[in-house]
Formats: sequence, structure tokens, C-alpha cells
Amino acid sequence: MSPAPASQATQTAPFPKPKPKFQETLAFLNPYLWPRDRADLRLQVVWALLFMLFGKLLTVAIPYTYKWATNALTSGDAVQFWGLLAAGPIVLVIAYGVARMMSQILNNIRDALFAAVGQHAVRGLANRAFVHLHNLSLRFHLQRRTGGLSRVIERGKAGIETIIRLSMMVGIPTAVEFVLTAVILWMQFNIWYVVVVAVTVVIYVWFSIVASNWRISIRKDMNEADSDSMSKAVDSLLNFETVKYFGNEQLEADRYNRATGMYEKAAIKTYTSLAWLNIGQAVIFSIGMAIVMLMSAWEVANGRQTVGHFVMVNAFMMQLAIPLNFIGTLYREISTGLVDMDAMFTLLDEPKEVVDAPDAKELSVAAAAVSFKDVRFSYDPDREILKGVSFDVPAGKTVAIVGPSGAGKSTISRLLFRFYDVKGGSIEIDGQDIRTVTQASLRHAIGMVPQDTVLFNDTVAYNIGYGKFGASRGEIEDAAERAQIAGFIASLPKGYDTEVGERGLKLSGGEKQRVAIARTLLKSPPILILDEATSALDTHTEREIQASLDDVSRNRTTLVIAHRLSTVVGADEIIVLKDGVVAERGKHHELMAHNGIYHSMWERQRAADAARENLAKVVAEVE
Repeated sequence: MSPAPASQATQTAPFPKPKPKFQETLAFLNPYLWPRDRADLRLQVVWALLFMLFGKLLTVAIPYTYKWATNALTSGDAVQFWGLLAAGPIVLVIAYGVARMMSQILNNIRDALFAAVGQHAVRGLANRAFVHLHNLSLRFHLQRRTGGLSRVIERGKAGIETIIRLSMMVGIPTAVEFVLTAVILWMQFNIWYVVVVAVTVVIYVWFSIVASNWRISIRKDMNEADSDSMSKAVDSLLNFETVKYFGNEQLEADRYNRATGMYEKAAIKTYTSLAWLNIGQAVIFSIGMAIVMLMSAWEVANGRQTVGHFVMVNAFMMQLAIPLNFIGTLYREISTGLVDMDAMFTLLDEPKEVVDAPDAKELSVAAAAVSFKDVRFSYDPDREILKGVSFDVPAGKTVAIVGPSGAGKSTISRLLFRFYDVKGGSIEIDGQDIRTVTQASLRHAIGMVPQDTVLFNDTVAYNIGYGKFGASRGEIEDAAERAQIAGFIASLPKGYDTEVGERGLKLSGGEKQRVAIARTLLKSPPILILDEATSALDTHTEREIQASLDDVSRNRTTLVIAHRLSTVVGADEIIVLKDGVVAERGKHHELMAHNGIYHSMWERQRAADAARENLAKVVAEVE
């Protein structure tokens, strides 16, 4: 009995599901800000909060020293403290300077202590997004543009860092400072000062929120334009050779220019709206400050306050302007950060199409026999690709899958690797349904030499060694020797340490295929898939590569997805797919005698090969 694919509900997330709301975002970030496995970071959080509190106490003490120094200078007398201590203006000015200096020092120590915590959170979330991307289905990655995806992660990281930094280094300290300031204004002056300041703050915050919400939609437009321009740039550069083939440099430049033009317009709107926001904030605070200063000036003129009180309330308002400005910045930046994180959260919410069953076991490979039993599959519900395909690949034998384009050949290999789950029937290895085993153990047992080998932008040794993590240089060189690429590598300037370029562009198609063969040999899997591994090569290179592939597949259970029929003549069985069903099967000579689809394909390819050879002879004679 074939089990159904594991439910996504069984994959419980370790943290609350993220949403683009501030409170839920903080709940999502909390495990990273207070990591259970890092006592040192938790201790740093505690120290950071203590230094924040001490710093803010000194901050609200600064206006007091300013007041005392002013009164001492205007009266010429020393200021008495509780009738026990007297301090002259010089001492008070020094105290003012020391208090300001220590406040700054404590605030910076706080920031330094919390920096490690913030960066740990950014790293943890970035790693989580990276791992999640690798766990998503092939379908997801085929539908997404790499450039746009990288920008989503980049902006998401920036948004996380912004929210953590502003919330923990600005938000909490600002709230503490505002409360302390309100208490002191009430004690030193009267409740009406607190009322004026509170009304000013409320109007200021209300305006900041309304204006920032307006700017969010503008920021979204800018982000979309930014992603679009980056995607077009990356896509164009990845297709550099194609652009050159068709001489479309100007076309690509025009496409990129249009995309950056949209970004330019959105960016101008963003910065213009910021200017209007700053103007409004300045007007609101200036009016509130003027009212408080007028109230104090009236009290001084009537002898109920000293000049020191006047400069003290001025100092408090000036100090309050800094955190108030940060309140506006706090909301703006957090709102912007939430917008930037929205796409990343959507990415983290993307469900895994293929998941391990809750009771999945390790694949146990003995004979390495592969069986497709009445397999049905469709990428789109309205168009079935495989319609009940059944065949066996006996242990140590080679079975080839051939057929016209769109018959479902490459789908076979993707299903065996479990990039997708079958919609009906089952795929078994040594009698084990691959949906009942872990994906890691399944893929460990299968090697792949694809049609288009994409290499990492690293050394030849790294790319060969990718087949077996931790392989020694000797093992890498032995695999290269067996893949018949060791001589070529020896001719390179840096040998195995030669960089192959992005996607392996510094190597030819045949050289890349040999690297792919070498790393598959290094992996030494019991099951091998050759997915049209020579279809993109010239005839001479194809014959050389085919000899290497025959060596790789010897004594291995091998499934060959073939376009060129000449490469599968020696297969133990050839399966002909057409319209998602097995139309013909048998050995080469049996299918040729049958005079059906396979025979027709063979004759067409032979005629095409003959035509290419004649053309090559004509070109050679002309040259």
C-alpha cells in the first residue's frame, strides 16, 4: 500500500508564524534576541538594559546641572545642596560636562553590548531563510527570479536589523526618558507643563504615524521597482552570451533603463514625502516648545521662577526633541522595516511541497533496484504529464527513457529524486516507497549527470569534491583521472586550484560534463541518472564523454534520459514514452524490428546527423 505524502501540518515551526505587524514581529524575533542556547548573549542583554537605565538617569540630570550653573552665574553665589554642600559655578559647569560625557559613554556601551545580540538575530534569521529556500520545491525556484529572490533576502535582513536596533536601542530608551522627563517637569514646575508637553507629543506622534503610513505605499512601489531592476540586471548578465549572439546590448540597456527609471520616480517620491514629514514634525514641536518657554518666561518675569528654571525647561525640551525625533524615525523605520520584511516573511511562510513523513526512515539500499508502478503526475491539474507509467530498472542494469519532446522524460528523473511527489502510483527502491524514507538518504543513494552542468564559482577541486564533502585531494584526483579530465586540469595555470568562473563559464561544455562525471564518481552512488548528458555536445566530444559515462554506469543501476538515440543502443532496455504513456519497450534491435516510434526517431536522427556531416565537409572544403 502506497502511503500518501506527508502532511505539511506535521512540520511544526519552532517559532510563531511571522506576520507584518510590529507586536507579532517582535514575538517572532524574541527567540533570537533572548537565545536559550547562549547564556553569554542573555547576560549582555541584561547589562545593556542596566547601562541604558543609568544613562537615561544621567541624561535627565543634565538640565539640573545647567539650571544650577546658570543660577550660580547670575547670582554670583554658590548653590546650596540640602544645607550641607555648596558648589560654585565652575564646579557646576564641570558637573554639567561630566554628566553629559558619562551619559554618552553609557549609551554607547549599551549599544556595543547589544550589537552582538542584534547581529546574532540577523544571522540566525538569514540562515533560517537560506535553509528554508533549499527546502522549497523545484517548482517554487523555477517560478522565481534569482535576482529578485536575493533582493528579498537582502532587504529582509536590513529590515530585521533596523527593527532590532531601533526597538531595543531607541524605542525602550526613548520611552524611559519621556517618563522621567514628565515626572521631573511635574515636580519642578506644575502639571500644565506636563499637559503641554504631552499634547505636543501626542500630536507629534499622531502626525508621524499618519504621514509614515502614507509613505509606506510609496516605499512599496520603490521596493518593487528595485527588485524589478535588479532581476533584469541579473537575468541579462546570466545570459551574457545570448545577448552577444543576437547583438541585443542596446535592447538590454533600454530594458534596464526603463526599470531604473521607475525606481528613480519612486525614490524621488520617497525622499520628497520624507521632507514633508520632517517639516510637519518641526512645526509641531516648535509650537509646543514655544508655549512651554513662554510659560516659564512669564513665571520668571513675575518672580516665581529663576532664570535657571527657564534654561532648565529649555534644556529639557531640547533633550526631549532628540528622542521625539527618534519616535518619528522609530515609527518610520520600523514601518519601512516591516515592509522590507513582508516579502521575507511571505517567503518563510511558503509551504514545503515535498516533506518527509513523520515516521520516515533511512533508505536501505541492497540491490538498488528501481520500480515505477502506475506512476501518474501533473505539474498543472489540467494537464497530466505521466499517465500510469510502469517499468523496472533491475539492479546493476541500464534502462533508457526516450521519446519526443514533452513526453515526460525529464519528469521521470525529477520524481525519482523526489523534487515532486507522484499524484498516483508509487516509485520504489528495493521495495521501499521513496515517500516513506528521508529525502536526504534517498538523494545520497542517487547520482546525477545532467544535460547542463552548472558549476560553483570556485576551484576545479571544489567542484569535483562537491560530490563527497571532506574528500581528500587524492580522492579528487583519482575521480578526475577516471573521468578522463586529469590531463586537462594539469594543463591549467593553477591546476586543481583554478577558478572555473560563475556557472563554470571558463570551461567548455565537454569539460564541465567531465567535472560532473568526476564528482559523481567521487560520490559513488548505487543508482545513477544520466539526464541527456551528451545532447548539448558535438559528435566528437559526445563519443569521448559517452565512454566515460559507460565507465561510470558499469555495475550501477542506471536510468538514462536520452535525446540522442545513439547513446542508448547498448541499454538493457529502452522505454519509449509518448503522450505520458509507455508506447514501446525493448532492446535496440527489437525496437528497430518493430518499425514503430523508435524506428522513426532513429531514422530522423540518422538523416540529421548525415546532413550535419555533409555540411561540415562543405565548410571544411570552403575554408
